[in-house]
Amino acid sequence: MMAVTIKSVDEVEKMRIAGRLAGEVLSMIGEHVQAGITTDELNQICHDYIVDVQKAIPAPLNYHGFPKSVCTSVNHVICHGIPGDKKLKDGDIINIDVTVIKDGFHGDTSKMFHVGKTSILAQRLVRVAHEAMFVGIDMVKPGIRLGDIGHAIQQCAEKEHFSIVREYCGHGIGRGFHEEPQVLHYGTPDTGMVLQSGMTFTIEPMINAGKRHVRQLPDGWTVVTKDRSLSAQWEHTILVTDDGYEILTLREEER
Repeated sequence: MMAVTIKSVDEVEKMRIAGRLAGEVLSMIGEHVQAGITTDELNQICHDYIVDVQKAIPAPLNYHGFPKSVCTSVNHVICHGIPGDKKLKDGDIINIDVTVIKDGFHGDTSKMFHVGKTSILAQRLVRVAHEAMFVGIDMVKPGIRLGDIGHAIQQCAEKEHFSIVREYCGHGIGRGFHEEPQVLHYGTPDTGMVLQSGMTFTIEPMINAGKRHVRQLPDGWTVVTKDRSLSAQWEHTILVTDDGYEILTLREEER
């Protein structure tokens, strides 16, 4: 197992920049997320912005062969949706997952968007997924254990009668896209790795309106809910500070 990297002051500064840029992509793309646009068009807008405006690199592109620059996961797609020629329609929910590399460091974040008027269930699912992420983030500080965070996120979702996807989790991040540790969004209190200042990782719970079970499509990437129920996810990159945490991918709208 690879050891967890503790980031230096200089590395943290680079992580802040990469994180801010990733967040800015999500802020930029919002106005384009509307009925009639294809996910591939959204991908192209994000790609051009990352490369031409931010002078950064879209990390997903060609990562283990992934063909696009962002992931677009619509409705019952849990994660790793490949942008394509499918048009968004009124009532859809979509997660756009952005990871940029700047100066050798990664910033990774995702956000849910509503297309037109969405169902009450969709709105509740998206809201609870957001709350669950922040319940986990708010626990982050030196000395706390990963199992405590996973347990809190799980409880937040399950008390609303939603389920937590277990096959995919948050991850350490830095020079590498996916580093140690794995950050599970379920778990047992007082188990798992103890956090220490200088760690950076993502918290990104995937929450299903139905059962937690998943299925991977034949494209080798797209993961959907087995029962075709809706799924929602939010993600931030987090730094453990001396007395708590800093959200490296926080957007202006969230401040």
